[in-house]
Amino acid sequence: MRYSQDFKDSLVKLHQEGRSLKSLAEEFGPSKDSIAIWVKQATPIMIKQLEKRLAILEEENEILSRIA
Repeated sequence: MRYSQDFKDSLVKLHQEGRSLKSLAEEFGPSKDSIAIWVKQATPIMIKQLEKRLAILEEENEILSRIA
């Protein structure tokens, strides 16, 4: 069975918020292994998003420190 990317993303988010793979599999249907793969695939994307956000915040902080 194929799952939408939104569905996968929502399960990844629930797992990152503390839900176990087992509980997600039991409640939503995909296997624990499938969910684990989705979590592993999402990790590099999330790291890149965090790095980008950090760079923006550092730039904002530098601008604010120059003003003060």
